[in-house]
Amino acid sequence: MDMKGNKLIASKSLYLQQHAHNPVQWHPWSEEALAKAKAENKPILVSIGYSACHWCHVMEKESFEDMEVADLMNANFICIKIDREERPDLDNIYMEAVQIMGLQGGWPLNVFLMPDQKPFYGGTYFPKNQWMKVLAGVAQAFEKQYEELVKSAEGFGRSIDRSVIEKYGLKREEGEFTPENVRAMARNLLKGVDTEWGGMKRVPKFPMPVIWNFLLDMAILDEQKHIGEQVCFTLKKIGMGGIYDHLGGGFCRYSVDGEWFAPHFEKMLYDNGQLLGLYSKALQYSRDSFFKEKIVETVNWLHGEMRSAEMGFYSALDADSDGAEGKFYTWTYKELKELLGLDLDWFGSLYGIKEEGNWEDGVNILFQNLTYSEVAQNHGLTLDTFEGKLKEVKEKLFENRSSRVRPGLDDKIISGWNGLVIDGLCKAYLAIGDEGYKRSALETGNFIWNQMVHDNVLYRNFKDNEAYTPAFLEDYAAVIQSFISLYKISFSPLWLNRAKLLTERVMDNFLDERDGMFFFNDPKTEKLIADKKEVFDNVLPASNSVMARNLHQLGLYLYNDTYLCQAESMLQLVREMVIKEPDFLANWANFFLEKSVPTAEIAITGKEANRVGLSLQADYHPNMVIAATTVNTEEVPILAGKSTEKTILYVCFNKSCKQPVETIEEAVSQLPFLSKTK
Repeated sequence: MDMKGNKLIASKSLYLQQHAHNPVQWHPWSEEALAKAKAENKPILVSIGYSACHWCHVMEKESFEDMEVADLMNANFICIKIDREERPDLDNIYMEAVQIMGLQGGWPLNVFLMPDQKPFYGGTYFPKNQWMKVLAGVAQAFEKQYEELVKSAEGFGRSIDRSVIEKYGLKREEGEFTPENVRAMARNLLKGVDTEWGGMKRVPKFPMPVIWNFLLDMAILDEQKHIGEQVCFTLKKIGMGGIYDHLGGGFCRYSVDGEWFAPHFEKMLYDNGQLLGLYSKALQYSRDSFFKEKIVETVNWLHGEMRSAEMGFYSALDADSDGAEGKFYTWTYKELKELLGLDLDWFGSLYGIKEEGNWEDGVNILFQNLTYSEVAQNHGLTLDTFEGKLKEVKEKLFENRSSRVRPGLDDKIISGWNGLVIDGLCKAYLAIGDEGYKRSALETGNFIWNQMVHDNVLYRNFKDNEAYTPAFLEDYAAVIQSFISLYKISFSPLWLNRAKLLTERVMDNFLDERDGMFFFNDPKTEKLIADKKEVFDNVLPASNSVMARNLHQLGLYLYNDTYLCQAESMLQLVREMVIKEPDFLANWANFFLEKSVPTAEIAITGKEANRVGLSLQADYHPNMVIAATTVNTEEVPILAGKSTEKTILYVCFNKSCKQPVETIEEAVSQLPFLSKTK
């Protein structure tokens, strides 16, 4: 170990700090490191990971802490370490490079570049012996076959830099957004659903909130009850699974099996923000108390373990603690027997506990097998008595667990991920009505605006009282979306104004006039080998699809036709692809649905306007913008010129209004559904 440390020692990133005392002479991504590669004509090794990544830690232990390996790396390469959560733009570029090379992507991601940053070889995790062979082979090729490497790096560089139009064969249509198209998308998606365990038929299994958000909105707007049941079934299975933390609240990233049983135990902020919003909508839709329990526990976890003094939320909890994955969350039979005594009988049947363990190494993952009422009945208890006992037992186990070695916390605050949590908290507030949720959402929104936005420029990361790294489209899109959500729960025009200022920044700095899509990175900030665009909705929705929906909503609030046209033109560009393959374009599909209905514009004025606005949203109605004011105002165009003498609800579409009404029921009866077609 190098006691002085390498060039990562000054970094704020926990992941980079973890490598700061490796004998490898790591550099952060910087002008200095790139210039050094050119000056010394050495290949660059870029190694990308994140603090909660299990195999990143394994490779560090086996290779980067090993003197023999470090000598080989230091002699032949300029070695750069990147935290993918701080620099998703670089991660996107070099992940795509590895995939173009025909290799499986993942983390740790290790890519070899020419001194001009163009990649020529790469891979993910390598065991020590294999890694040493790769290092020696690459160093030799750089010396002996330099011209060939230059040629192949040029080719990969060109492939990465292709436009999305060229890459996916997109063409801008001027087609209608029809109910037939959107129904076909839903049918298409439903074919891939696992009817036994919920979720999509894929292993490992990721929750994929974008898919269920689209299908739930579809179920409501097309009055298709069976789709709503399918969504609720999936969310039940996820919430009963080992992927959910039954004692502390919060969801892990994915399960390694098809039954949501054994998770990869890391908890990421972006998953929990999205799932919080999705479970809130499911609660409003079904009124099933199961969903309420998951929301309350998850918010308690976010507030208890993930919140900073400044009111931002930290980014992740590691999968490992005390040197083993999942050790914090699992139990031996003996531990449970000692703590629970006779209660283990019913607790064991609820969570599938086995004497020999239900997972590896003789430990048990809590995995809910039966409903509370089934277990209560089987043990001769009333449901109330059973739920009371369960609460006591969970508290006892939670307290016991709290004395264990905790998983590592990545305490950097990422603006976009905080945006997702704010949005989730707003939806949880509408579903449950807890004023604490509203307060929390507003505090985090104000923290982002006051600490992470300077002169209308958003920053991605915040740590040690400082915002750093100009934000990416992913951050702008999620923060703008959350500010619109904050307006819907507060009716304070301040939030729409802030959303508009950030949107103007995106329009000025990120828009590619050639295809009407937005770059992921701001090309004016730093010159990279490619300016990428994100089109596919995955674990996170694509930043372009979120931005298109933001522009649509803001366009309706502010009567801004530029925003509305921009949003529609983005959707037209991906239209054919969404119709064919909604699997990884589900957030676009949701926007397609909104354009097929149309979007309701609800303006409420008068003394009771704010109260009525919140009451109307206590049930979930997709596809609407809602504004309320108790005073005459010109500040929000959708409210301008509407009298506030008494409380009136206006339901409008494309700027033409239906008969103004005085009750929520009448207003709701004016909301449209997808038109029925023969």
